Amino acid sequence: MARSTQVRERRDPATPAAGPEAASSSVPLARPQLPTQAPLLTGVLAVAVGALPMVVLGWGLVAGVLVAVIVQLVALPVWSGAVEGPRRAKDRLATSLMWTAFGVAMVPLVSLLWQVIGNGVPALSTEFFTYSMRNVVGEGGGIYHALVGTLIVTGWAAAISVPVGVMAAIYLVEYGRGTRMARVITFLVDVMTGIPSIVAGLFAYALFVLFFGPGVRMGFGGSVALAVLMTPIVVRSTEEMLKLVPDELREASYALGVAKWRTVTKVVLPTAMGGIVTGVMLAVARVAGETAPLLIIAGDTDSVNFNAFSERMATLPVYIYYSYMQPGIPPEFGRERAWGAALVLIALVMGLNLIARAVGKYFAPKTGR
Repeated sequence: MARSTQVRERRDPATPAAGPEAASSSVPLARPQLPTQAPLLTGVLAVAVGALPMVVLGWGLVAGVLVAVIVQLVALPVWSGAVEGPRRAKDRLATSLMWTAFGVAMVPLVSLLWQVIGNGVPALSTEFFTYSMRNVVGEGGGIYHALVGTLIVTGWAAAISVPVGVMAAIYLVEYGRGTRMARVITFLVDVMTGIPSIVAGLFAYALFVLFFGPGVRMGFGGSVALAVLMTPIVVRSTEEMLKLVPDELREASYALGVAKWRTVTKVVLPTAMGGIVTGVMLAVARVAGETAPLLIIAGDTDSVNFNAFSERMATLPVYIYYSYMQPGIPPEFGRERAWGAALVLIALVMGLNLIARAVGKYFAPKTGR
């Protein structure tokens, strides 16, 4: 009994004291936080401060926006530093800077879309999509011939570049990894990625002059020029997608005695198909708006041409260029058609990007059971 009392007395000094004094001396585990609406509140303050010199001193909109941005970048981190501490203040400053950079990047895009939509929508009509410019002077006409030419030229370019690009990427990843030939091909692909589009047009023109003579113009020549621009994009995107396929899938196929070519066609390519199709669609969208190579080799015409191997072929970029630079008399009708064609071209490129995302999502590996 005495021994237990001594043990109890020995442990009592180590036991923390209970009561309000101990609670008041404990350190809080969480620092105070700003309200959830803190960025919104500082944003309202920044807008008010930015609008003040615009109203009082007559400053312009750009100056007012600049003042508001500076106030937002200063006010929120200072408030956060006083309440939450320096670490959280730095985080809020970095977040504000990233949102500011995003807003600056969106300004030209929104401005472009606003101008193209505002000027292009009045030109859209049934006649605009179903009529060509044959025998049209002044008002009337449409983009039917240019729209058909764009689809034909881009389709032939994809038919040329996709097989070449995909097979080159398969060689680089599956057969030639680490070899000298693979390094040379990779270097050439990198060089082709930076080639200006007008150089591709000159190359296609020089190539076709050897077979058809000077002054040759045909839609297939434009397809060859666009294929030169598309091929490195297809190679790079396909190569990266093939590298993402786990090596365990290849090794499992080899362990079952499957040949390498069959492993590539039945295991590797189906696994990477979503990324490959997405890359191809983005490459098509990339070259659909090229103008310089088509000006050189495809030419322009006011009539519909369904044969890519004969005569000139109109395309939307070239149609836009000539409609704005040579609008005719009176010029307002030609420029209105140029804006309308630009809107259609942007919608076409945007549609290709949306299709690429949908296809990539459809072919993506399913994660659920």
